[in-house]
Amino acid sequence: MSKKIEYKIRIMDLPESERPREKLIAHGPEILTNSELLAIILGRGTKKEGVLEISRRVIKEYGNNAILNEKDVNKIKRLLNLNDVHACQIIACFELGRRFFSETKEIYIKNPEDAFNYLQDMRNLNKEHFRGIYLDVKNKIIHDEIISIGTLDANLIHPRDVFYPAINRFSAGIIIAHNHPSGDPTPSKEDIELTKKLVETGKIMNIDILDHIIIGKDNFKSLKEEGII
Repeated sequence: MSKKIEYKIRIMDLPESERPREKLIAHGPEILTNSELLAIILGRGTKKEGVLEISRRVIKEYGNNAILNEKDVNKIKRLLNLNDVHACQIIACFELGRRFFSETKEIYIKNPEDAFNYLQDMRNLNKEHFRGIYLDVKNKIIHDEIISIGTLDANLIHPRDVFYPAINRFSAGIIIAHNHPSGDPTPSKEDIELTKKLVETGKIMNIDILDHIIIGKDNFKSLKEEGII
């Protein structure tokens, strides 16, 4: 059997006009995609992946909003299979952006539609992402965190992983969310079981699970609206 050949996208193989750094110099940052901008930050790839492949994978697998708010180097190393250098570059890049633009627009989640609009970057993810949106008493987002990536399983998601960020940031409520890569947001038996488990934990800790939003391709389900919460 012949050895399987895998193609790696290399910056040097692209026409000069299509290379991220050259595009930035010629046209400014507005014309570049998020993954191209991230490729410039990362600088180089690895023996297994080109820098464009890494940056596209990071954006695709993590989602724009979530990667903007991630601060845990070891977590993105583990979830995205990155090395120390790339993980630190990503965290440092977005932390610097947060510090420079600390007066960014405040976001409030008042209803399921607001949550769905905020979570648009989860619609096209090819893996299931379980995410926590942490709110203050006025329903303003104070933290956004990817809790797990992979098949959703109530036995694998521990309540402490959901509630620790809430305790650490004095959150009044949590909206949990995950996507269905199939595009159908209909809740499964496992979705319902996990939701009930987290709601009961929240009652003990006096931190409300306000909703569980399941993201499909073009629509969503709110387990609050479904009467499950």
